[in-house]
Amino acid sequence: MNGADRQQVHEQLESELTLLGRRIRRLSTTLARQVDDRLEAAAYGLLSALNDAGDVRAGDLAERFGLDKSTVSRQIAQMESMGLVQRVPDPMDGRARLIHTTDEGRERVRQLREARGRWLRAALEDWPADDVDQMVDLVGRLNVALEVREP
Repeated sequence: MNGADRQQVHEQLESELTLLGRRIRRLSTTLARQVDDRLEAAAYGLLSALNDAGDVRAGDLAERFGLDKSTVSRQIAQMESMGLVQRVPDPMDGRARLIHTTDEGRERVRQLREARGRWLRAALEDWPADDVDQMVDLVGRLNVALEVREP
């Protein structure tokens, strides 16, 4: 493949990834509303990350997502008022607080992941298993490559 062809393929890939990102954001918004319409979709991303990571400081969560601390604080306050997270003392630093996912928060994450899984399985139900396996491998490689090269 020559340079011009490779450039065209990269542009097409970028376009497809942009479209996929839009679809996933739209889906996340729709599913988040179905689970609880009081919480914005972006907060579910934070809740999911908290669920996976365990107790973390709000500042660490903001850094992980590349968000302003005030944005994360606002979303945490909203989740806390809904009983999805709670602030607990940091055992390593008594002055600091960690954000902890409650049982209700874990249940919301489970519901959202289950709904997202149903959507994805339905979208891929006609795909041959080998294609799905290859997609998993390729997207995994892309995620690793992008993480290494984050700006």
